[in-house]
Amino acid sequence: MKHFESFLAPRLNEFITYRQHLGYSIKPIRSRLLRFDRYVKDKKIEPGVLRPSFFLEFRNTLKLEPISINGMLGTVRVFFNFLVRRGDYPANPLKDIPPVPEHPFAPFIFSPEQTGHIIEAVCKRIRIEPKYYLKDLSEYMAIVLLARCGLRIREPLRLQTHHYRRREITIYIEKTKFNKDRLIPVPKSVALELDNYLSVRNAFITDQNPYLFVRNRQNGLSEARLRLLFHRAVHDIGLDRPRQVIGRMIFASPTPHSLRHSFAVNTLKRIKDRGDCPQHALPVLATYMGHRIYQYTANYLKFIDAEQRKGLLDFVVFKKEDI
Repeated sequence: MKHFESFLAPRLNEFITYRQHLGYSIKPIRSRLLRFDRYVKDKKIEPGVLRPSFFLEFRNTLKLEPISINGMLGTVRVFFNFLVRRGDYPANPLKDIPPVPEHPFAPFIFSPEQTGHIIEAVCKRIRIEPKYYLKDLSEYMAIVLLARCGLRIREPLRLQTHHYRRREITIYIEKTKFNKDRLIPVPKSVALELDNYLSVRNAFITDQNPYLFVRNRQNGLSEARLRLLFHRAVHDIGLDRPRQVIGRMIFASPTPHSLRHSFAVNTLKRIKDRGDCPQHALPVLATYMGHRIYQYTANYLKFIDAEQRKGLLDFVVFKKEDI
């Protein structure tokens, strides 16, 4: 693991520990701060108060897209807020540095039918040989929970056997993003598959492995493997699309998080189609998905369904070609 090397290194390490205790994912924070730390070191900056002009120069060196530049500066800004609270700085030097204008972002959204096709494609990759069967079935069930319950990709990987409450038909998700816990009901169709999976799991291994979804007798599943399986399934059904930047609009490629995004959009669309108010359902859906406030869930709703996103992409491509 790379270490911080500038004069800010001790404080950066303290900040990482502090954020970790708050329940934040450390990997992206650490990656951004390592880049900032390297810049401070390369510039041979001596201990002292950094001026706003220094951060403007740093921003100009970042050969990234606007959203990534803002993410980088946002993390550094939060770090200096930490230093201000400690009394190391009189004021945050990034306070008045504005964000770089960002491109509008169109996430990839699967229709309910496409989500079903992805699950089917993953199912077809389950190998029946005993040495592969349980692992493949575990990976399949993890994908099912991403698609049918809107979980984040790491959430099914961390589940232990006692987190699935068979009698209540619920899953307890412990210490996820923002260090929050939540208990969610599971659709009956998913619960049936979970029950069948557990029957297979119990036939293969004993309770020495605490994880609900297992790679072998001792270990849980790998996130990298789950991502690979998702992208293979998307390719199998002909939905792999490159990320596109057309004009000022970014059209995202499908990722495992697209299943969570699609779950939110399609859930609210079903509510609207049956004549109920999606706005009233937002707080409930936000709680189900583990968002701290329901406005975060509302941010998913840039489109009402997959067809609207596709229509916008077709329109933008047509206008570009017309020009």
